[in-house]
Amino acid sequence: MTRERVKKWLWVSFWVAIAFQIYFVRELFAAELLFGLLFVVLLSIGSVLYLIGQAGEMSLNWAKPLARSLAHTARRGLEQVEEFSRKSYRHLRSESAR
Repeated sequence: MTRERVKKWLWVSFWVAIAFQIYFVRELFAAELLFGLLFVVLLSIGSVLYLIGQAGEMSLNWAKPLARSLAHTARRGLEQVEEFSRKSYRHLRSESAR
């Protein structure tokens, strides 16, 4: 091989190596961008689920005293109904129907 041919192939292989490196770097940037977007999406989904869970816990803490008072009121009403059902519907001096 002549010296000019070697020099030409040396430059060609140099530019091919640079082109491969640039392509590789672009692919790495694209992969990093895709993984970053995937991370952001998963982080957003996780944050929304966490906020829903926190809202559920807050609503349970808010509803617990109301449920207790409602249960107390229902218990009192049931006691009054039971007491009313024990009473006779007829007057003591009335005659029964024959």
